[in-house]
Amino acid sequence: MQTDKIILGIDPGTTIMGYGLIHIKGNKMELIQMGVLHLSKLGSHELKLKRIFERTLQLVDEYKPDEFAVEAPFFGKNIQSMLKLGRAQGVAMSAALYRDVPIFEYAPKKIKMAITGRGTASKEQVAAMLQSLLNIKEMPKHLDATDGLAAAVCHYFQRNPTKGGKSYTGWDAFLKDNPDKQKK
Repeated sequence: MQTDKIILGIDPGTTIMGYGLIHIKGNKMELIQMGVLHLSKLGSHELKLKRIFERTLQLVDEYKPDEFAVEAPFFGKNIQSMLKLGRAQGVAMSAALYRDVPIFEYAPKKIKMAITGRGTASKEQVAAMLQSLLNIKEMPKHLDATDGLAAAVCHYFQRNPTKGGKSYTGWDAFLKDNPDKQKK
């Protein structure tokens, strides 16, 4: 198992795409970068897809991630929105594959569960837990950035389960055993 690696996480979107990068050193995880790509001012869906590909490729070329984690589109009421999100996800995945970076896809509920212990957690709850886990001083304006970061952290947790570690039924159970992890 590789103990020194970089993971790029993407939260695809056609208005805002969130991304986050973490560096794994041994069993320590640290934030490298997180941010968003604003796409709302681009006129057509095709231009948005092109920009998603370009920015993802820039991130891959700059940070040289070993693995790529992406949030899967979820089925909502509007099938057109889901199709557009699927295209955005596919374009981001293509950029990673273009540089031979292995990709891993996670459902939104799986990501939330991995980060907070609740598959129904809010964006704010996910962001707060990431802030605690990674000692993030200032939260970004757009929580799409922490959603991208959450995909990377979820991937790390899924690929590196604690050996012999205790499992918890939820956040409250975890805090009971780890009071130092709660922000005061």
